[in-house]
Amino acid sequence: MVSKKLYIIIISLVSLLPFTSLNADNNFLLLSDSAQISLLTNSPWNKEVYAMFGHTVIRVNDPSNKIDLAFNYGTFDFNSPNFLWRFVTGETDYKLAIYDMFLYLREYNYRGVEVREQVLNLNQNEKQKIWEALLINAKPENETYRYNFLYNNCATRPRDIIEQNIDGTINYTPTNKSQTYRNLIHECVKSEPWLRFGIDLVIGGDADKIITDRQKDFLPQYLNNAYHGATIEGKDNETRSLVKSERILLNKNNVNFEEHSTNSPLIIGYILLLITMAISYYFYKKNKIILGKIFSTLIFITAGLFGSIIFFLMFFSEHPCVYPNWNLVWLHPLHLIIGSLFFVKPLTKYIYYYHFINFVALLLFLLAWVLIPQQLESAFIPYILIIGVCSGMNVLAVRRMGEQNSFLFAK
Repeated sequence: MVSKKLYIIIISLVSLLPFTSLNADNNFLLLSDSAQISLLTNSPWNKEVYAMFGHTVIRVNDPSNKIDLAFNYGTFDFNSPNFLWRFVTGETDYKLAIYDMFLYLREYNYRGVEVREQVLNLNQNEKQKIWEALLINAKPENETYRYNFLYNNCATRPRDIIEQNIDGTINYTPTNKSQTYRNLIHECVKSEPWLRFGIDLVIGGDADKIITDRQKDFLPQYLNNAYHGATIEGKDNETRSLVKSERILLNKNNVNFEEHSTNSPLIIGYILLLITMAISYYFYKKNKIILGKIFSTLIFITAGLFGSIIFFLMFFSEHPCVYPNWNLVWLHPLHLIIGSLFFVKPLTKYIYYYHFINFVALLLFLLAWVLIPQQLESAFIPYILIIGVCSGMNVLAVRRMGEQNSFLFAK
C-alpha cells in the first residue's frame, strides 16, 4: 500500500505535468466572462512543520475555457544544490507551481485540512491582468523567488499580485489588535511546545515589536480575515466589496491540535535542574573530580552548540528577526570552547575565572529578566539555572579548597 507521503508527492508531481505549456509565450488565452479568480486558504496541517502555518493559493476557474487551476507560491525542491546550507542561511528559493484544481483538492482532502474559497469581485479587465501576471510569474525564468518566512511567502505573494492588478485601492479589514510576530507564531505552534521553545531561542527582540495589519498577512489565516469585509476603492471613488462570495471547499477532518503539557520544556527543564543540583552537590561533597569534569563538559558543550546556532543565525544568515537576540547571554559559542578545555590543567585558573564571570552574568540576566527588551520564555529559566549551578558549584569548590583548582579540574 502506498504511504501517505509518497501518495502526496506523486499527486503533486503529476498535477504539474499538463500545464507546463501554459506559459510558453505571451499569447495569453482570453478569459471568458464567466471566469472567476479566488483566494484559497488552507487550514494548518500538523504533520509537517512548514504546514503548521496554513497555506494560500490563487485559483483561476474558467469553465468556458475548461480551466480550473491553482497557482501555488509555496513549493520548494529538497534536491536543489546546497539546499540544506541555503535553508540554514535563510537563502531558500521557492517556486510558483501550477496545479489542476481537482488534484489539488484531492491532495488536501487526503491530508484532512480545510480549504476555504473567497471568490473575488473583479471586473473582466482585472481578471485578465491577474491571469496574465500569474502566467508570466510561472515562466521558467520567473518562477523562482527568494523566500522569506515573514516578508515574502506563499501568502504575501498572492496578496501582492492581486493588489498590483486591481483598478483601485484595497481597504482591508483591520484586526484591531496590537500584536507582534512572536504572538502570531505562538498562535500557530501552540500545540507543539518544543517547537515553540526552539523558535523562541532563535528569534530575537525584533520579533517583539508591534506590527501593522499588513505585516500580519504573512499568515494565510490573517490574510483570509483581511479579505473578509474588505473593499476596493476605485479611481472614480466608487466602492465595491473585494470578495463576492465565500464558501468551504473542503471540511477539516484531521485531528485537532492539542497542547502536550506533560512533555513541556518547562517541566523537563526543572527535572533536569533538580538532577543537575543533586549531581553537582554530590561531586562537590565527595570530591569526584573525573566525573565532575565529564558532567560539566557535557553541560557546557551542549550549551555552546546551541549558542553557536544562535550566533550564526544572528550574524551570518538572512533569516528575519534573529538580531538582536538576548539568549546569546546564556547560550554562546564561548561555552563550547571553554567546555572542551576543562581537562587542560594549565588553564585551570582561567577556567575558574570564567565560571565566576559566567555565574555573575547569569545571575544578573535573571534579575533583569523583565527589563530585557525581548520576550523570553519562562521555560528558559531552569536551563539557565543548570548552567549557573555548574559554574556556581565550581566557584564554591575552589574557594573551599583555597586554591586555583576544584573538583572539576584535576591537579
